Amino acid sequence: MDKLKKIPNTETLEFKDKFVERYSRLTDFNRFKKYSLSFLRRSIRVNALKISVSDLKKRMKKWGLKQIPWCKEGFWIEHETGRRDIGNTVEHSLGYIYVQEAASMIPPIVLDPKPGEVVLDMCASPGSKASQIAALMKNKGIFIANDIKGDRIAALGINLQRMGITNALITQMSGERFRDLRFDKILVDAPCSGTGTIRKSLKTLRLWNPNMIKRIAILQRKLIENAFELLKPGGTLVYSTCSVEPEEDEAVVSFLLDKYKNAKIQDIKLDIRKSDAVTKFEGAEYNKNVVKCLRLWPQDNDTEGFFVAKIKKV
Repeated sequence: MDKLKKIPNTETLEFKDKFVERYSRLTDFNRFKKYSLSFLRRSIRVNALKISVSDLKKRMKKWGLKQIPWCKEGFWIEHETGRRDIGNTVEHSLGYIYVQEAASMIPPIVLDPKPGEVVLDMCASPGSKASQIAALMKNKGIFIANDIKGDRIAALGINLQRMGITNALITQMSGERFRDLRFDKILVDAPCSGTGTIRKSLKTLRLWNPNMIKRIAILQRKLIENAFELLKPGGTLVYSTCSVEPEEDEAVVSFLLDKYKNAKIQDIKLDIRKSDAVTKFEGAEYNKNVVKCLRLWPQDNDTEGFFVAKIKKV
């Protein structure tokens, strides 16, 4: 892995006592803290709808592109002069690339949408995963990109237009309110506490509290349950968060597996370092099959912390 670059002025940053106690039981807290207070490597995804990887590399020779092992269109980037404003490049404006965190590329890859399928991204804004899904579908089929708030819908629309997406319908509603539709594949990249993204948003540490986690988990259960109801038999649901809280991750998946006997969790096979799933936490014991979930701590691959589960409706 690349040498870590510490975020300035974080030496005196305080982690709440409850946070330290909680995370010390879940992982190597010192390593978690070290990575969480270090700069996140910048990464991009090449938009295959508009340009090939080889042609993009020719255009961006001054940017060192290092392959992300689990995504053939994904690259970590570093400019030869230290320039960081990748969002100001012509290639970004033309929709040839999407500035996307490396771990964020995983859920669409696991979902594996095909051209011609009917697909839903239940919580789609700002559009990184949505545009990746549409690209994997090669703009063929029906793709519904949904979110709940108008300002988020605006960002989603702008990004899908920039990336040349033509098979998407943008909708605005609460994900748990979808009814009477059936989908081949659904992504629920659920609203979460964001504890995997501290290195991108230090305010997460200030906002964190256990009660907030419990409130968010209630919504996440509603979203994953409704998504499963909307699946066609044989369909695939991918549930993901940028949280590393067991109550938002394994506990939510365990809830679904226990309630629906036709929900079968699938193995996720990627070229990636991963940590063991959490099978019990704070007195709760989860469904034994959550061991198949993909749990990533920031220190595993020098990325954000992330969680992904793949579930089939049999």
